[in-house]
Amino acid sequence: MTKQVVAALQVGSSPKGTKETLKKILSYEQEIKEKGVKILVLPEAILGGYPKGSNFGTYLGFRLQEGKEAFKRYFKEAIDLDGEEIRELAQFSNRTGAFIIAGVVERAGSTLYCTMVYVDPVKGYVGKHRKLQPTGTERLVWGQGDGSTLTTVETSMGTLGGAICWENFLPLLRQAMYAKGVQVWAAPTVDGRKIWGNCMQTLGYEGRLFVVSAVQFMPPPKEMGYELKDWDENENCINGGSLIVDPYGEVLAGPFTGKEGLLHAEIDLDKIIEARFDFDPVGHYARGDVFQLTVNERSRDVTFTK
Repeated sequence: MTKQVVAALQVGSSPKGTKETLKKILSYEQEIKEKGVKILVLPEAILGGYPKGSNFGTYLGFRLQEGKEAFKRYFKEAIDLDGEEIRELAQFSNRTGAFIIAGVVERAGSTLYCTMVYVDPVKGYVGKHRKLQPTGTERLVWGQGDGSTLTTVETSMGTLGGAICWENFLPLLRQAMYAKGVQVWAAPTVDGRKIWGNCMQTLGYEGRLFVVSAVQFMPPPKEMGYELKDWDENENCINGGSLIVDPYGEVLAGPFTGKEGLLHAEIDLDKIIEARFDFDPVGHYARGDVFQLTVNERSRDVTFTK
């Protein structure tokens, strides 16, 4: 099946918490069915939330108690990958027939990770990717992923994979994922700037693959309960910008800005073959005799042996 409909669900994390955000996602069930969506991408940290503007009471050399309490509240809104939210997404995937790739805040022990989960309509949860490099002050609250979750998933709709937000800018990460044969690249993010769309076009053109980027949409700070320094009180916290790009870097749908909604487009995987006729980044256009990339896919987790 080379042709199918892919979509980005542009919604934002509810200020009321993860349960309300999940309800919002599930409310799109009928529209997803009607549009025949087979691959659905949800934004970065959609379940768990992205508390834009928070510094968690952290300053160079010291941390305030109020920041620790803020982290505790954030921690409690994160999800366990064997928890109720993933079961709900699996049931949602099964009912709609759409393979879901969703950005979540994963709780693992006492550490949080910015994670992308893969949910199959039949098999349920089948894998995850943890963001390798949180950006800026995200490092206050999110741990770093490792090479053990450079996940790709083989499906009847092609090979699925991708990266989260600014780790899409890591050239060697992109090259590693190209080498894994990704055909539909998911790029969940909270970056609503125009230049993000330009970068997604470059990624599609460089990798000769389809890109589905889902961006959160958040209304102005007052509606979210946020205090953003030097921010126009009427400006959306995140203005969206979801888009779908083909292997020639052309935009098939979007950028979708200014509101929540479902952005969709039909793709044809055969176009990848055409596009790689004159440029295959890991095949005939690569120079393995000159450049070599080694990827460490070992987990950094503690192991116990007897």
